[in-house]
Amino acid sequence: MSGPLAGVKILELTSVVLGPWACQMLADMGADVIKIEPPRGDSNRTLGAYRNPGMAALYLTCNRNKRSIVLDLKQPAAKAVVLQLVKSADVVVHNNRPQVMTKLGLDYAALKVANPKVIYCGTYGYGKEGPYGTRGALDDSIQAVSGIAMLNEMVLGEPRYLPTVVCDKTTAMQVVSAVTAALYHRERSGEGQEIEVPMFETMVYYTMAEHLWGMTFEPPIGGPGYTRLMSHHRKPYKTLDGYIAILPYLDAHWESFCQLTGHAELLTDPRFTTLSNRVTHIDDTYQETAKIMLTRTTGEWLEIFSKSSVPTNRVNTLAGLKDDPHLKAVGFWQEVDHPTEGRLRMTRFPVTFSKTPADVRRLPPRLGEHTEEVLREAGFAEAEIAALLKSKTAL
Repeated sequence: MSGPLAGVKILELTSVVLGPWACQMLADMGADVIKIEPPRGDSNRTLGAYRNPGMAALYLTCNRNKRSIVLDLKQPAAKAVVLQLVKSADVVVHNNRPQVMTKLGLDYAALKVANPKVIYCGTYGYGKEGPYGTRGALDDSIQAVSGIAMLNEMVLGEPRYLPTVVCDKTTAMQVVSAVTAALYHRERSGEGQEIEVPMFETMVYYTMAEHLWGMTFEPPIGGPGYTRLMSHHRKPYKTLDGYIAILPYLDAHWESFCQLTGHAELLTDPRFTTLSNRVTHIDDTYQETAKIMLTRTTGEWLEIFSKSSVPTNRVNTLAGLKDDPHLKAVGFWQEVDHPTEGRLRMTRFPVTFSKTPADVRRLPPRLGEHTEEVLREAGFAEAEIAALLKSKTAL
């Protein structure tokens, strides 16, 4: 047994990042994930650097520990194949709009007839019961509608998208928690169920945890936006030779910071005496900290604060993460030899389990690499498989 989800079978009908990354996390934890792809494959197979067509970087980082089969769901015969696969599946995850799945005859109502205990998880832009329920969505559109883009307007003067697919990845983690919770419920009750994980609602839930602020109360006693995060001075501090991240946040942090930097006079400044006061005067707090950080090198400051509890670290570049000493020490980066793509660098699953460790059991599959294997496991005879391949229903 490897991974806490060993023995769980998942059918994945997803593409881009949200669904594939969610299913990769479930696969890393031991689930047998069967990725059902269209004839052209997941769109991410073409995005990023590549050695061979259809095996580009963004696909490789979101699709390990899976098996790939190709089904042309536009062909009527493909529906019967999916329904047969569902009979032995524990979970189905898709990221099509609900209307698409209904049109294909693969909505929850259809699949629970084939397997009443199946857990059916749809993850897409907006909850299907709301007025946005028929809209398509990608990360940028959800960053916009959920208020994330306007957070930057509040700080920088114009709306900007974060340079990461934060909505896809945050919603993916919500998919993982929802699926595992539903598996736990089924273990106790024997019941399958339908799960909906919409990006919009997930990201408002995510963003407003700290930013609801004065609107927490009704009527509001202030506007939205956590004050400390809204300052345009909130950024890495320049040192004599680079940048440093330091946040003397709690009162104990601030006391240590002032003592270790030789600025004990700040401890009695009424603007800074408590956490609440420092947040109220956050621009002044950041500016005073910035002036102090500019007086030494990054290495000197890291040494000074090394034995304190003040959160402090250097500012890594993306390329520099490869050589970060902590990531090396915990074995975060793994190098593997793929049979067609050569040597690959991968991240390990970040969570450690003392009894059921996550691991990399399968490398990202080629398009349709496991079609015949999976069909045989599902009980299709050789003649049936040959017919599906000949008709190009399966590839």
